[in-house]
Amino acid sequence: MIKNYWKKGAKQKKRVLFFSFIIVGLLFFLRDNYQPALLFFRKYIFIIVLCFTILFLGLRSFIKSAGIARKIGSLLLSVFFYGALYFSVFHYDLYNYMKTYNVFNNLNRYEIVELPLTQNERIQPLRNIFSMANESVGETKDISLPHLVRVDDSNQWTMAIQPTEKYIWQGIKENTEELFSVSSTTPFPRFASENRISVTFSIGESLRFSRNTYNAVVQRLNPWMLFNYEPSDTYYMKNDQGIWVQVVSLIQWKGFFFPYPSFGGVMVINQGAHDFSDYLERITIGKGTFISPQEMKNHPYLTRQNILSEKVSRLQAESLKFLGGFSDPLPWNMNSAVKIPSMPNDQNNQPYVTDFNFEDTKTGAYSGLYHWFGLEPIGKQRTTLSYSVFIPADGTDKIYYYDHASKKQGYAGISAMPLKVKESKKEYDWSLNSPVEFRPYIKNIAGRKRMFFLGTISTISNTNPTQFDGSATPDLALVDSEYRDVIWINAKKPSTWNEEIYNQLHEAWRASEHINIYFEKEKTILEKNREILDSIQLLSAQQKKMKDIQRLQKQIDSIRKNE
Repeated sequence: MIKNYWKKGAKQKKRVLFFSFIIVGLLFFLRDNYQPALLFFRKYIFIIVLCFTILFLGLRSFIKSAGIARKIGSLLLSVFFYGALYFSVFHYDLYNYMKTYNVFNNLNRYEIVELPLTQNERIQPLRNIFSMANESVGETKDISLPHLVRVDDSNQWTMAIQPTEKYIWQGIKENTEELFSVSSTTPFPRFASENRISVTFSIGESLRFSRNTYNAVVQRLNPWMLFNYEPSDTYYMKNDQGIWVQVVSLIQWKGFFFPYPSFGGVMVINQGAHDFSDYLERITIGKGTFISPQEMKNHPYLTRQNILSEKVSRLQAESLKFLGGFSDPLPWNMNSAVKIPSMPNDQNNQPYVTDFNFEDTKTGAYSGLYHWFGLEPIGKQRTTLSYSVFIPADGTDKIYYYDHASKKQGYAGISAMPLKVKESKKEYDWSLNSPVEFRPYIKNIAGRKRMFFLGTISTISNTNPTQFDGSATPDLALVDSEYRDVIWINAKKPSTWNEEIYNQLHEAWRASEHINIYFEKEKTILEKNREILDSIQLLSAQQKKMKDIQRLQKQIDSIRKNE
């Protein structure tokens, strides 16, 4: 049709060229708007191709059928196929089942025989940090979702103070000019002075149109990446030069039969003000520097860092339900099938980003930030801890898991923790307070590694269940996953936690385990320095005595010679 219209004359040719130019321009400049449609086609490409193939064959059979009965049969067969496809893919979730199985088959799994120790325990849960940050800004500002990252060799909660989404004009003309960076290991997070960092980002999560982080990153993708990559979580951290940058985690879709997501690298966005040249760059080639997973090793600030999308790590952890075989998660099996438990009042579901020390596990894994999952049996009434899963937060292509179930340890999982905490403090008003975010706490106490869960008591609003009120000195509870006992600890004195655990549980441990190992209190820096000073003084005294002995021996020898 277009060819015939083109041949009619010069006027028609100009119109075709004009509209072709408009269409090409729209496809180029608006690719961030239609990219979700490309991703949909990519994710369901096998099902779409299968549907069109069956439709083509069905129509062909319908047209070629001679009698009415054959035409009706061909039509009914097509209806039956599409009905079965709908129920299997959408109602019974076959697509997600196969997608998760593809993730499992492509996992670089490593079973560890010893749990790593935790270090640099964070005191406040994510939602408390988010609430306290929102209390520190004005009406025209929003806080991005906090993320735990490594900043200058310490773990920090970082989040952007960005123009609010409630007022459109703010998101069009303003920059993101401040960040919060607060320590995760202190019970007193401060959202002022040195923890309020001045920056200038023309790209932000709450900004509008081409200045939005998602739009700017999508514009940066090449045509092949438009079909295979999508932006995910946005993190704020320092690069190797000590300059604050935005790091956008990318998800890469792989495979043809039931495509599955994987870590696809990051897009790094540097600071810069909003101006005309910046505008031209955004709408044409987008913003950001792509760093692939293979190039991570060339950028030290991205190693042992938290940059992995939680969508990817959740699917990787969930795929361990296939450890018992392809059919094990099906309703008639489920011998070893597991799930990621969901906490009803804990808005921050797993993974819990935790700092682990793998030095004594002999696995070769780095010590740093990991996405931790505590998997439990699929049944709603089963709350035992089946697997502990450690997924490197920097996207390293390897996951580590510890099989509690096969070792018959009988540990309680995190979904059993809230009731145990509530039972230990019946005087609390648990209609307004809730124990949340039970992250692992693994320490060497009384002769062996012991696993606890560290939970924080948060007050949750009656009118807004997503609003958490975090205290600067929150109540903390440690629950022994093996003995099920609850230890209430002092948030201000992390150095005393292990001793408090031992004081409460050592008699139970001795009676049950027949051990006779006592708690060795970790010495403070002052005590260690005093020991060193005492040793030096003792050595000096010993050396002085030795010199006196040698002097007297010489006198004795000279007297003997004179005799």
